[in-house]
Amino acid sequence: MTDHATAVAHPNIALVKYWGKRDAAMSLPATGSLSMTLDVFPTRTTVTVDAGLAADVLELDGRVLEGTPLDRVARFLDLVRELAGDDRRARVATTNAVPTGAGLASSASGFAALAVAASAAYGLDLSPRDLSRLARRGSGSASRSIVSGVAVWHAGDGDETSFAEPTEAPDMAMVIATVEEREKPISSRAAMARTAETSPFYPAWVSDTSATLERMVDACAAHDLDLVGRIAETNALRMHALIQSCDPPIRYLTAASLAVLDRVEALRADGTLAYSTIDAGPNVVVLCAPADAERIAASLADVASTVVARPGPGAHLVEDDA
Repeated sequence: MTDHATAVAHPNIALVKYWGKRDAAMSLPATGSLSMTLDVFPTRTTVTVDAGLAADVLELDGRVLEGTPLDRVARFLDLVRELAGDDRRARVATTNAVPTGAGLASSASGFAALAVAASAAYGLDLSPRDLSRLARRGSGSASRSIVSGVAVWHAGDGDETSFAEPTEAPDMAMVIATVEEREKPISSRAAMARTAETSPFYPAWVSDTSATLERMVDACAAHDLDLVGRIAETNALRMHALIQSCDPPIRYLTAASLAVLDRVEALRADGTLAYSTIDAGPNVVVLCAPADAERIAASLADVASTVVARPGPGAHLVEDDA
C-alpha cells in the first residue's frame, strides 16, 4: 500500500523575531513573533508512504541525505505517524529554491511543506491551526509558513495554544539582499540554545520582545508601514546584538551585511521608506512600500544579489505534476 502527497511552502521573514525556546522538546517559543510569508523561494516536498520501506528516506535536490538531516525528518514523521496510527515509513523528496541554511528561512518553508504533505499522505485532515502546531514541532518558524501573508505566532501556554494565524497588516514588499549563499557555520537552532544559556542579556530580550510584539500588532492594525519598519529594524538589530553577547560569541553579520545596512540607512535619509531586518545569518531583507521595491533593489545591486518579494501563500497541497 502506497500513499503520497506533494506540498509547496514559502519561507517567511520575521518582523518581530523568534529567538529562544522555553520548551525545546515541544518547540515552544519564549515569546511570540510576527512575520510575512514570501511569494518567492518555494520549497516543494513529496512524501510517499510505502510499507516496503524499512526506514525513512530523505532526498534534497536529488541528493540522498543521511545523518542529522534524516534524523530530524524521521523524528518529525514519527509525530505524524503517531497522529495517524500508521507505522509505515516514507520517502521524502524535497527541492529548495532558497539557499539551505543561509539565514533565509529554509527550515521554515521546509518543515511547513513537510507538515502539509506528510499529514495528507498519512490520511490526516488537519485544520490550519493544527497544521501550524505540527509544523512548529519540526522548526518553530515553520508554524508561520503555514499562513498566507502576515502571521502572528502566539507563544501560548502549551502545545494547544502555540500556533500562527493571519493578522491584519499594511501593504508592503520586501527586497531580499543576499550577500552570502553558503550554509552558515552555526545553525540557528544551536545559536539559539547557546544564546539562551549564556547571554546575560537574554531575560531582557524576552521581556522586550513580548512588548515589541504588542506594539507591532498595533502598528500593523493601523496600517502604519513606517512604524512597522522602525519596530522591525530595531528588533532585528537587538537580536543580533544578543547573539553576539553569548559565550563564545556568534557573529552572523559580515562586512557585506553592514554595507547593505548602510545603504538602506542612506536611502531612508533621502526620503525613501526603507527599513532593514536580518534573520540569523548575513543576508539582509529590506521592508518597503511596493511602489519603491524595484528602485530599492536596483540601488543595492552593486552590494548584494536582490530579489523583490510580496506577501505569498501559505503552505498548500499541489498536484504531483504541477
